[in-house]
Amino acid sequence: MSRSAELRSARKDPSDQTPGVLPDGAALRTIQRRRKRVLRIGVVVLLVLVAGSRAMAERQSELHDMIEATGLFAIGVCIFGRGWCSLYIGGRKKTELVTTGPYSSCRNPLYVFNMIGAFGVGAQTGSIVLGCLFAGLCWMVFRNVVAHEEALLSERFGKAFRRYQNTVPRFRPTWFRWRDEENLLCKPALFLTTTRDAMWFLVAGPIFEGIKLMQDEGWLTPLIHLP
Repeated sequence: MSRSAELRSARKDPSDQTPGVLPDGAALRTIQRRRKRVLRIGVVVLLVLVAGSRAMAERQSELHDMIEATGLFAIGVCIFGRGWCSLYIGGRKKTELVTTGPYSSCRNPLYVFNMIGAFGVGAQTGSIVLGCLFAGLCWMVFRNVVAHEEALLSERFGKAFRRYQNTVPRFRPTWFRWRDEENLLCKPALFLTTTRDAMWFLVAGPIFEGIKLMQDEGWLTPLIHLP
């Protein structure tokens, strides 16, 4: 049998394949690039919304400070959570089906922590509504991305992934399903990269404070006030 015939035969039953690089790795990279483009466009749209709106709570009020503090806490959870997930995924997403640690409770914990961080970013405006809008945008983008990723994973891992898909929720954590590993093979470079990328959420604080100052000075005129 020729090499090309062997490859076609192997692809007929993904569940029988040995671990390796995803046959549709290029498609997965395309999905990730599209996700990043949509997120960038969404960030620009939300920045315009932030510039044209203002929280109902006064900047010096306790309520405003409480909402901002809640947002900072959410960003902290995001940074910690992303680093925690990277210890388990360890660059194995394309070669192994990871079902332990945070992935035993939720199929996409990295995306869940991103949504928590997005809420924290929006809450830096002092508005709960904007925090929910930021989180909602992330959920819409990730829901579409996950649907494509799961189709590729189902093709790659076959019955094993479909069984995992039927028992572990996509986004909602179910802690009673928790399963851990005795030992983890960690990649420090990946952990640091994942944590560093999450640090960008902290940039929202100074940016939104600058927008608030411009509104106070009359350089920007808020058109709507949000709770």
